Amino acid sequence: MTKTLMLQSRIEALLFVVGDDGLTIKQLSQLLGEQEELIVQAMSALREAYDEDLTRGITVKEIAGVYQLITKSEFADTIQRLVENPTAQSLSQASLEVLAIVAYKQPITRVAIEDLRGVKCERPIQTLVSRGLIKEVGRSEGTGRAILYGTTKEFLHYFGLNSIDEMPPLPDEDLMETEQETDLFMTKFQETFSGSK
Repeated sequence: MTKTLMLQSRIEALLFVVGDDGLTIKQLSQLLGEQEELIVQAMSALREAYDEDLTRGITVKEIAGVYQLITKSEFADTIQRLVENPTAQSLSQASLEVLAIVAYKQPITRVAIEDLRGVKCERPIQTLVSRGLIKEVGRSEGTGRAILYGTTKEFLHYFGLNSIDEMPPLPDEDLMETEQETDLFMTKFQETFSGSK
């Protein structure tokens, strides 16, 4: 594999991993240890390769100087079907845990969720928002005004609840152990999102 093709592959890998956040040319240059001019050339070649290959469903797009992998516009109908059918794919364990935490602790910030789980939660939160199960319900007070998340009507619908008040009570109001939170609703979550509901 030539150096140019290897550079394109490395750029593709980085863009895939960072997802919606994307990367700038400067960031890619720093991460890959290559001159910005070479990154620009490789990015252009990568985008051209995606656009010319009719068997690929993705391409590279620049938005305000940030490059990210996106789906091609001609597949919008296909993507729309997934968005309209949030249970078509089962939720990951991480998403289920985040959903349980949000359900019991709302309104709650991403940082607070991560404190409870002990790991990053950006991707599970994005998944839950895209499926309409959680949404932004406000902003926290103080520095940064972090987004507060809460459950949606869609969440209530899927779990057959009229309101959040109908959820089973937690045995420990302090919620010291994340496992205590997630175990309560985990079986119901898994049943629902595996298509048994």
